[in-house]
Amino acid sequence: MWIYDKKLQYPVNIKNPNPALAKLIISQFGGPDGELGASMRYLSQRYTMPYKEVIGILTDVGTEELAHMEMVCAIVYQLTKNLSMEEIKESGFDAYFVDHTTGLYPVAASGVPWNANTFQSTGDAIADITEDLAADATTAKEQPTYLRG
Repeated sequence: MWIYDKKLQYPVNIKNPNPALAKLIISQFGGPDGELGASMRYLSQRYTMPYKEVIGILTDVGTEELAHMEMVCAIVYQLTKNLSMEEIKESGFDAYFVDHTTGLYPVAASGVPWNANTFQSTGDAIADITEDLAADATTAKEQPTYLRG
C-alpha cells in the first residue's frame, strides 16, 4: 500500500487551450514510451526480481510513473478544456474528439491506442532491467552507449 497525497507534484496551470499541442503530449500518456506503459512495466517486473532492494526500487519507480501520468493527463485536459468546435476542427483534434470528446484516453500521437505490447515482463531480471534502461533512454531521446551504432 502507499499513501496518495492529493496534489500534483508539479502544479499544472495552463491558461490557453492548445489542442494541437495536446495531440502531441497525449503520447506521453498512452504512447509506446508513455507513462502508462512505464508504470505497468516496473510494477509488473518487480515480482520476479531476486533482490528486495530491486523490488523496492521498481515499486518506487512504478508509482512515480503513475504520478507522471497524472501530470500528463492534467496537461492534456487543460490544453483541451472549453474548446470551440472551430478550434477542434482547425487543430486536427477532431479525429480524437469524435471518439473521446475531451476525455482522457491512452493513445499515441499517431492515434494508436495503448496496449500491453509496449512493454515486456520476462521474469528474467537481466532482460527486464535491460529493457527498462532501453525504454527510459528512448523516452529521454538518448541511447545508452551500448546501444549506439
